[in-house]
Amino acid sequence: MTVTEQLSALDQILAHGDLHSLFQPIIALADRRILGYEALTRGPSNSPLHSPIALFSVARNCGRLSELELASRRSACRRFRDLQLDGKLFLNVSPESLLEPTHQPGRTLKLLQEFGITPDRVVIELTEQAPIDDFALLDTALHHYRAMGFSIALDDLGAGYSSLRLWSELRPDYVKIDRHFIDGIHQDAVKREFVGSILKMAKASRAQVIAEGIELAEELAVLSEMGVDLLQGYLLGRPQEQPPRDARKLLPQLDSLIGSLGEDSADLTALLNEQPAVSHDTATAEVLEAFRAQANLNSLAVLDDQQQPLGIIHRNSLSEALLKPFATELFARKPISRLMSTDVLAVDLGQSLQQVSRLLTSRARQRIEEDFIITQHGRYRGLGRVIDVLKLITELKIQQARHANPLTLLPGNVPIQQCLSRLLQQGRAAAVCYVDIDSFKPFNDLYGYAKGDEVLLCLAQCLNERVDPSRDFVGHIGGDDFMLVLGSADWRKRIQLLLEDFQGQCRRFYRDEHLQAGCFVAHNRQGRREEFPLLSLSVGVVQLRESACADLDASQLAGLASEAKRHAKAVPGYSLHVLDSLSA
Repeated sequence: MTVTEQLSALDQILAHGDLHSLFQPIIALADRRILGYEALTRGPSNSPLHSPIALFSVARNCGRLSELELASRRSACRRFRDLQLDGKLFLNVSPESLLEPTHQPGRTLKLLQEFGITPDRVVIELTEQAPIDDFALLDTALHHYRAMGFSIALDDLGAGYSSLRLWSELRPDYVKIDRHFIDGIHQDAVKREFVGSILKMAKASRAQVIAEGIELAEELAVLSEMGVDLLQGYLLGRPQEQPPRDARKLLPQLDSLIGSLGEDSADLTALLNEQPAVSHDTATAEVLEAFRAQANLNSLAVLDDQQQPLGIIHRNSLSEALLKPFATELFARKPISRLMSTDVLAVDLGQSLQQVSRLLTSRARQRIEEDFIITQHGRYRGLGRVIDVLKLITELKIQQARHANPLTLLPGNVPIQQCLSRLLQQGRAAAVCYVDIDSFKPFNDLYGYAKGDEVLLCLAQCLNERVDPSRDFVGHIGGDDFMLVLGSADWRKRIQLLLEDFQGQCRRFYRDEHLQAGCFVAHNRQGRREEFPLLSLSVGVVQLRESACADLDASQLAGLASEAKRHAKAVPGYSLHVLDSLSA
């Protein structure tokens, strides 16, 4: 297609407004609801500019990007109104279009007024495709959007030329992590570290994190475990002209994936306070009287007609709102929905304490004295107290620390036994691995305990990098013995990568002459000098089948793993020996 033909096709599209708007849902995982939809533009189906990449590239090259984006926003707003979608509307805007001389501030607000959409329901999503030099001018443009009531999102964090600087200087309300860092996150420790760092920065800057590009249930499970609550991707819903409206139908069987073997994954029943709630149309005066009648009532959930939470009223916030002159008279007969806070955490009863703790700590605006809402299948069940979560988590951390190995801080023998018991109770298939370092004692004697400790820490790191935190477990039995429980189907590949990692990492621990010789001389257990090969790993694996779980207890399973390890150690060098639980 020639340049002239491309320009002609773009002219036709802009002249007739021939654009199609698709919507992809953004899910709030904690309370299983749709936060909003990202609007995505497509050209006419029979046009060479149907693809958004081709369409926007041509407009950018011929200086008509701002014009195309305005037409896209018009199409999206019209369709959003016609579909009567709930939640927020995410509109893509490229920073370079805001900096074009022809850009006229205020046109988006006029569009919203035309289609009856309030600015507080719209998120301006910055999509960076080119380097940005004039941060001051961009900040001024975004200040106008904020002043009109819009929220700001930064798209593809980590992929753009200057996205971190944009985040630092513009302080967006939402940041969307580029899909590169989500793809295969359950198999990549570096990507998990990156996302963990983003969550910490988001908390400091009071931004909410959206993970986009999720395509696998395993990715979703890891993100949930890490405390990422806002999710987007093909797994949850593709861009569609008629997008879904019920988040619970979009989520796969997540609860069967989340809840690591290393944690107590009990639900929130112990935290549930079955407090009454009020309807969204309840008069403010009636709510005020309820607080006056119950001195220990801290909060009231506000529900819609389907008993689903819309917001929350805190005693202190209501008192402050009604302290203003004439406020009581003004709001007394008005529905409580006028004064409720919609910035509330709602979590499902089936979620674990750890998941809720991560969500609470990632919320910059969650106060310790406040309550959060607990739902079941989307319907209100009661309230939970933030301080109760923190108390239980503190007690759990103290318990874990008491049973952790003091060197590696990995779970010790008590948590390992608990993990194996939980695995058998759940009837889950897994690879139970006993990992042992060959030649460790003579190495320790020759090089000293400090160097030996470095080797143990190195192995602990290698083990952690090879697990899927949503379903696997790493423990330290003691000395150079470790326990690894892998629930992933690709456990053989993970073990092979572990062996390769450890072999490469260990090179730095040897003296040059030992490295070149491929061995070292040290005293054996009888006190005689002996030649020992360089450090290697022996891994004994029990391939646990679901049908064998009922016939084993934790001690028997540990014994099988130990037996598999003994077989592996009988083979010189790096070795793997597998026992099948059905034939053991």
